[in-house]
Amino acid sequence: MTTDTDARDELIDLAADFYDQFAGGKIPELQLPTRTKSNIEYDTESGVWTYGDRTSTRSANSVRGARKLLKAAYTIEFLANQLDEGRSSTLRELYYLSESWDNDEAQFKSQDESNDLVEDLEIVTGVTREDFHMRPEESGATLMGPLEIREQTRRGEREIHCQEDVGEGGYQIPNNPDMIEFLDDDIDFALAVETGGMRDRLVENGFDEEYDCLVIHLKGQPARATRRITKRVHDELDVPIAVFADGDPWSYRIYGSVAYGSIKSAHLSKYLATPEAQFVGIQPEDIVEYDLPADPLSDSDVNALESELEDPRFQTDYWEEQIELQLDIGKKSEQQSLASRGLDFVTDTYLPERLGAMGVL
Repeated sequence: MTTDTDARDELIDLAADFYDQFAGGKIPELQLPTRTKSNIEYDTESGVWTYGDRTSTRSANSVRGARKLLKAAYTIEFLANQLDEGRSSTLRELYYLSESWDNDEAQFKSQDESNDLVEDLEIVTGVTREDFHMRPEESGATLMGPLEIREQTRRGEREIHCQEDVGEGGYQIPNNPDMIEFLDDDIDFALAVETGGMRDRLVENGFDEEYDCLVIHLKGQPARATRRITKRVHDELDVPIAVFADGDPWSYRIYGSVAYGSIKSAHLSKYLATPEAQFVGIQPEDIVEYDLPADPLSDSDVNALESELEDPRFQTDYWEEQIELQLDIGKKSEQQSLASRGLDFVTDTYLPERLGAMGVL
């Protein structure tokens, strides 16, 4: 785990490099991987998105480049001081805080600009924003299952059992899951669930207790903290990960972000992605087999499915068969559509059968 001192040292080293370039009579510059879609590659060996070999240079030899380096310098100072003081802030707060900086040229024009700069600092230093004490807005994602943890908090350490010591809402995943220590578990597998409604159904029906399952609520497109804790559960506890989402192309991409990473966070794929994660459903064949209530595919759905057929993450026999079937039937369906077979169908029949066929149960 990266300490506050390590993170601060990386920032100071970067600022010192700017200074050394100045002192050596050079125009300061910063080299980064080119952050365009054309420079993102799917690494078949590791099974995750990575940056390619192309780089771009942020140089002070232009007004635009000088502004970017100026903003980087002010942000480095802010983050280093924040680490010194043991404080934290949100990405949104950083955007507004820049308005108090004494140089108007260092202020951010939009939150996208400040977000991108923090990502630049992650890439160059090899330190995550979580270790800079930078938080996104709360994601609200939770864990529920037979896992005992020790959590570092501002009030010291506390030990929590993610079934016995929490309410029906579960244990809320902190911004930096690397502050959690796994103490003990009886987990046979983890089920990452897209929607809150389905997560609540599983907990109400006691699925986590009956099957020794850790239920991870993804809360839609999962936050980095959710993907990180999912990877840690797989890697450190040696349990299978299964992703349970809606049966539409956008939910398949949610699965893809858990399993293979995302283009936006390609520099953190090895830290966030779990290539071994398997997709439970809703599958297009489930829509047919169980005659689930469904909606027609929109034009954007069709375009997304056709795009996924060209996506290296989905170029397997399984995904090609499922996507082509979905295009053929022209339908999509939600997780909650399983309730058409009864409120207990998902926990008594659907998941046990699917997970059994997958070799998870």
